[in-house]
Amino acid sequence: MCTLTHLVPPTCPPSNLHSTLFASPCFPAEAPDLLRFQVVLAGNAFFHIKEISTGHVRGFRSNHNEACALARALELRGRTV
Repeated sequence: MCTLTHLVPPTCPPSNLHSTLFASPCFPAEAPDLLRFQVVLAGNAFFHIKEISTGHVRGFRSNHNEACALARALELRGRTV
């Protein structure tokens, strides 16, 4: 289960996590880079890594953590090209 706690920057105070996540006082003012890949549940314990812009499946994994790791790797590979 994803709790979004890994998205909070370390400079934010942990005492007010709800306002940190939704009001975003700690995030920089510039627009964040758009994500290119999304992990989508595709069956019983099976996940697709979908390219958001085209809708094409670029990979798959049977473990959610491995699927997220693959999505991150694809994101990084796309940014360095």
